[in-house]
Amino acid sequence: MGARESLQRLADKKSQEIDDLERQIEMARVYLQAIQDSIKALPREISPNIDGDSKAVLRPGTLLSKARDAIHRNGKPMYIEDLLAAIGSENTKSARVSLVGSLGSYVRKRVIFTRPGPNIFGLIGMEANIPAGIAEQLPEGFGSVEVE
Repeated sequence: MGARESLQRLADKKSQEIDDLERQIEMARVYLQAIQDSIKALPREISPNIDGDSKAVLRPGTLLSKARDAIHRNGKPMYIEDLLAAIGSENTKSARVSLVGSLGSYVRKRVIFTRPGPNIFGLIGMEANIPAGIAEQLPEGFGSVEVE
């Protein structure tokens, strides 16, 4: 057997080895992508503190932290105007829009805050009693779906 044939066999063997390793790498990439997709599909977890509530999620001293504390002290959901007054913020349009936007972000994620009515914010787990004025403004049959 010639040196050329021997080297060719070694090259073919190494080429096959590389192909096998590339297939393994591709399978590992597919597996990793599946894991990442599964992570995205799962809801985010809240890291509770020692008391078992979700105070650890909000940084102390922020408007959202103050809003959470004010709602907690009040014991029921609050209008945005009352919330601004309770946290010592001015009741201006920009302050309302800013706080409503920030609170709304948490409401959409279903983390910490709820929105039981227009411009009313509460905490998750808090009974969602809508103040009397709002319930009277809703038309009869509001929230029901008629099937034809």
